[in-house]
Amino acid sequence: MRASTEADVARCTEIYGHHVLHGTASFEVDPPDLAEMGRRRAAVLDLGLPHLVAERDGRVVGYAYAGNWRPRPAYKFSVEDSIYVDHAAVGQGVGKALLPVLIEQCTALGKRQMVAVIGDSAQTPSIRLHAACGFAMVGTLEDIGFKFGRWLDSVLMQRPLGTGSTAPPVA
Repeated sequence: MRASTEADVARCTEIYGHHVLHGTASFEVDPPDLAEMGRRRAAVLDLGLPHLVAERDGRVVGYAYAGNWRPRPAYKFSVEDSIYVDHAAVGQGVGKALLPVLIEQCTALGKRQMVAVIGDSAQTPSIRLHAACGFAMVGTLEDIGFKFGRWLDSVLMQRPLGTGSTAPPVA
């Protein structure tokens, strides 16, 4: 587990592109190109938030990052996590290695809540991963997206970071 580098963007683009074209974890329908994925990574880093990769045998097999939950100032202590794993490594513990590190790093930055927006309620591996890492189910947006000729739900999960909402944030 390590911070991503510019050199990892091509592999992250490949991993994400597969999910866009073949899965329902993302509601995008056209995979972003290398330049766009580079911009997205840079935007995360510009916010001072983590962008991580997991490697196996020197090859990136997954990545995770945090982004702002929403742009309004009152949300500045809340983040949303994103995790994508190489389709050939799904179910091999890559997400389980990435998510706790992402949680730890966001907590160290003073963030207080992490939200998971899981595309498609049939994404049970992602739902189980988040539950195992302390996330609670907070809702389902039913039939909110349309992809591959069918309506898809979005599952919302949330977990406190650090002291959560038990004390005011440190400015």
